[in-house]
Amino acid sequence: MSRTVDRRDPGCRAWIAEAVRLVEADANRSADTHLHAFPLPPEWGIDLYLKDESVHPTGSLKHRLARSLFLYGLANGWIREDTTIIEASSGSTAVSEAYFARLLGLPFVAVMPASTSPEKIELIEFQGGRCHLVDDPAAIYDESRRLAAECGGHFMDQFTYAERATDWRGNNNIAESIFEQMRLERYPEPTWIVVGAGTGGTSATIGRYARYRRFQTRLAVVDPEGSAFFGSFADGDPERTAAGSRIEGIGRPRVEPSFLPSVIDRMIRVPDAASVAAMRWTRAVSGREVGGSTGTNMWGAAELIAEMLARGERGSVVTLICDGAERYTGTYGSDAWLEAQGLDIEPYLAALDEFLKTGKMPATP
Repeated sequence: MSRTVDRRDPGCRAWIAEAVRLVEADANRSADTHLHAFPLPPEWGIDLYLKDESVHPTGSLKHRLARSLFLYGLANGWIREDTTIIEASSGSTAVSEAYFARLLGLPFVAVMPASTSPEKIELIEFQGGRCHLVDDPAAIYDESRRLAAECGGHFMDQFTYAERATDWRGNNNIAESIFEQMRLERYPEPTWIVVGAGTGGTSATIGRYARYRRFQTRLAVVDPEGSAFFGSFADGDPERTAAGSRIEGIGRPRVEPSFLPSVIDRMIRVPDAASVAAMRWTRAVSGREVGGSTGTNMWGAAELIAEMLARGERGSVVTLICDGAERYTGTYGSDAWLEAQGLDIEPYLAALDEFLKTGKMPATP
């Protein structure tokens, strides 16, 4: 006699179907994000574009990731109508996941370093989430697993699933969006795309997509000081650890599972003072209020453009506005905070001003 095990649950499947519809409807309402031209001297023959991810409903690049992680968890049957969502996050991913959890009527707990900016904590709580702060940034993973086991919830684990939850072949992911929006520009295939490594998901998506579509675009990943990614990329050690980063949203104290070095063409280590200087410089030159990780992106983009000019190359460079400056008024926007951290941004501001005048990046401390 044959045996079967039947675990069908029509009620659960109906709830999951409605949850997927709600998440997809949010994507349909949000449409796409803007691609802004950054003012460079026209005689350079190089165009710089900023993909503005701060205009998502939750104000950052992580809105895309949170949407993908929820769809992944729903499709896998990990998220049900009574599931508490747990995430380890430095802030922005938690803001976005709290938004989607509230959309689905689910409790949400963010496990974050105690050093996370008050502005981000306030945003998570505004979205209905609860913040669980830990003193040791390296402890957020184990603490998230403990909480999930304790309450029977689901640990989203962005650092493991970021690179696989996103459909890297298309489906309006960030890579497909960039190349589609560049289609009518004078240099439609970017010479470089510049991003940071937080989970590793964005760089994995862009690097894979460029190869899949046979573009010759190169991928540069910028990494702030104190992060483990750059050293791992340089020496190939996937177990490398570091102190962690003061630039929220990018840089990690360990090499995350979603970090895919094989699709990256170059990594650039950026001093924290340079990141903050470039954040403020971007506002002064373009009028756009951007956060610290965008500053890291802009410093890397400036270095690459200076190299292109030195070689007589023309072309385009694309980078991201990851989030807005309003999340960092008490940190990167505060001169008192910079002084307390021992960060002198003046030499880096002078270097960026010189870059815009001459196309050359002077030596910095």
